This record gives sequence, structure tokens and C-alpha cells, in this order.
Amino acid sequence: MRLEFLTLAIAVATLWQVSILESHSPLIMSLASFLARRSFHYAWLVAGLTFLALLVAAGIRSAPGVFIVPLEQEFGWSRATISLAISINLVLYGLIGPFAATVMERIGIRRMMVFSLAIIALGVGLTTLMSASWQLVLLWGVVVGSGSGVIALVLGAIVVNRWFLSKRGLVLGILTASTATGQLVFLPMLASVSDRFGWRTAALALSGAALLIIPAIAAFMRDRPADVGLRAFGDNSETVEVFKPKVNSIASTLNALWLGMRNRDFWLLFGSFFICGASTNGLIGTHLIPACIDHGIPEVKAAGLLAIMGLFDFFGTTMSGWLSDRWNNRYLLFWYYGLRGLSLIFLPFSFNFSFYGLSIFAVFYGLDWIATVPPTVRLVANIFGKENVGVMFGWIVAGHQLGAATAAFGAGVLRTWTGSYLQAFILSGILCLIAAVCVLQIGQSPNKGNSQLSSVTLNS
Repeated sequence: MRLEFLTLAIAVATLWQVSILESHSPLIMSLASFLARRSFHYAWLVAGLTFLALLVAAGIRSAPGVFIVPLEQEFGWSRATISLAISINLVLYGLIGPFAATVMERIGIRRMMVFSLAIIALGVGLTTLMSASWQLVLLWGVVVGSGSGVIALVLGAIVVNRWFLSKRGLVLGILTASTATGQLVFLPMLASVSDRFGWRTAALALSGAALLIIPAIAAFMRDRPADVGLRAFGDNSETVEVFKPKVNSIASTLNALWLGMRNRDFWLLFGSFFICGASTNGLIGTHLIPACIDHGIPEVKAAGLLAIMGLFDFFGTTMSGWLSDRWNNRYLLFWYYGLRGLSLIFLPFSFNFSFYGLSIFAVFYGLDWIATVPPTVRLVANIFGKENVGVMFGWIVAGHQLGAATAAFGAGVLRTWTGSYLQAFILSGILCLIAAVCVLQIGQSPNKGNSQLSSVTLNS
């Protein structure tokens, strides 16, 4: 009965949102004009809706860290098996991003957001009915991973480059920080609900959160400033931008990858972001709570550590966006990766100082959690051009998620084999130190092929 009710609720909610997608355009244009007369650009409302969607998606993506031990205890699945489902989720989250950028050109950001949120809600809700490990892989790995691939960092980059001419770094920093805020909002709640009522209740709460924000997205989200008769924030031109859609295809997305692969800077960005994903979502986001439980720290208290990271990362990433508008982005990345590497090497020893040592790690690491995103996006725009940010950053995010998947599964395997996360933490720290050196080489030698990207340009 639960399955039929959940499926019906999602179907009705989604169909209702789709039915109003086209019905309120004149009202929204009037609202945009009303706000503009009061010196409030509609871009800020779009940014707020994007932040909300990214926040909920981030909360859902952080949930596996809370669910690993309960699933292990109830079903007897090994940590490596559960980590496999999480790694598939992370891979799809990354690989779908570049193609989502292309599809958004065809059907629009708003429709893609509504559809993906409905898919995420369905996948998370149905996990409460699973009884075999392959169902976890299918639902959490494939369904939720595919849906969350659209509500990803690529979405924030596209929205910022379409709607903002000034303050791009600051806005992108805030949108990126939504990942941290999602942890701050959801993880303590999920851990508490899971501890008191079971992991299934926590999963249903996540599904409901995804469904709850669909109405606002469907009613007020718009694809471009021209849709509400405006230009991008900070663009003081007199005329309204007229967008002429280009023909986009899966082939053009793959062609952009092929051209990027011939570019030295692409590999430096891809490789450094691979290590970024391995050292954040894949390792800490997935395995910190289980590692704390291994050392006798309760799950709710361990979730509080991730919440502390989320709080400090909100400030760290927002500040990173502000700095990316002003300082050399290569040097910013050097410091971010270097400090992250040192903190990860310190982490295994912080358990010896009880919860206080972990709190120091949480603050220090939290400031640096995803501060790498704003300078990476800025470097992508500088190297490949603003018009190619969506697809090229999408492929670089794919590297981030491949790294996350590798670390999520690899750390689970190491824990299963050795009974400890020590090797995983130390190896991740060393990789971050290597990335710190590599990012200094970005943009330091001419690349043939940047100009060729114009042939596969995607409006973003």
C-alpha cells in the first residue's frame, strides 16, 4: 500500500507542476517588472530557487553516510557492497552533468529541474521497500544518481553565467555552498530520525523534501533573463537580449569532450577535480560517520561533525567565490588542496584526541570542503570561454564524481579488508598535496584547440 501511495503522490505532484509550466508567463513577467522597479533583479529570485534545489539535492546525496551502518546491521550487507551502490550514484551524478547541459538547451532548465526532483523523490522513496542489495544498487545507485546528475554543480554554473554579468564569483560561491548547507540542514535531522524511528522514516522525509520544492521551481524558475524581459544582472545595455537557440546534440557534447582531451589544461583541471571528489564526497561525505562509529562515537554526534563542516564550508566557499573575482585562481587552488591534504593526514590521529580533536578537524576541513569550485569554474571560463562553461565544466565535474566514486568504493573495500580507514585517509591527503602542485601549471602553456571549441559551443 505504501508503494502505491508514494507512486501516486509523486505522479500527481509532477503532472500538476508540468500543467502550470506554461500558464503563468505573463504574471511572472509582471512580477519581474514590479521587482525591477524596486531595484530587485529577478536574477536573485532565480538564484534563490537554484540554491534551494541544490540544497535539497545535497541533503539527499549526503544521506548514505547516515544509512551505511543501519543497512549493514539490518540486511547484513558488507560495507563494500553498500559502498558500490554509493559509488554508482556518484559516477552517474558526474557523467550526466555534461549531457544535462545539452538537454537543458532543448527543454529548458525549469523542466529539467522539475523532472529530476521527481525522479529523485521516487528513487529515495522506493528504497524503503527494498530487500536485496541489487535493489539498493538500482534505486540509490542508478535512479537517484541519474536524477541528482541534473541538480548538480553544472546547474549552478549555467544559472550564474546566464543570469549574472557582475558578482558571478560571489553568487557561484553561494550556490556551491548549498552543498554544505544541505548537510547542515539535513544530516543532524536524518541521524536523529534514523536513530529514533529507523532509516526508512528518514528516507521518506528526504523524498518528501524533494517533492515539496517542486511547486516553487515550476511556478517561478525561468531559463533566461529574456524570458522575463530583462538582461542579466549587471548588464546595463538598453536592449533586451534575444536568445536564438542553437542545435545541440549528444554528439556535440562528446565532441566537446574530444577537443577538451587534446588540451593540457583540461587534464589538469579534470585530474585536480578527480582528487577533489575523492577527498570530499567520496571519502569524508560517505565514510566519516562510519569511521566515527568504529571509534565509539555515536551516529548523531558524528553527523554533527559533518554539520559543523557544512556550516564552516558555507562561509569558506562563499569567501572563495568573492576571492575568485579578485585573486589568481591558480594560487587559490594551490592553498585549498594543500591545506586539505594536511588536514586529511591529520584526521586518523585526531581520533586519539576524542571528539575535540575531530571538532578541530571539522572546522579546519570544513572551511575548505568545496571552496575549490568557484576558482575552478573561473579557470574553465577563462580557458574555454563563457559560452562553453556548461559543457566543459560538466565534463570536469564528471572527473570529480569519478574520483568520489573511486574513493567511496575503495575506502569501503579497504575498511572491509583491513578493518580501518587509516590507509584511505592518508592516501587521500597525499593525493591532495599532489593536486596542489599540479594546479599551479594550469594556463602556463599555450594550448591548441581552445579556439576549436567554438564549433561545439553550447549556450550557457
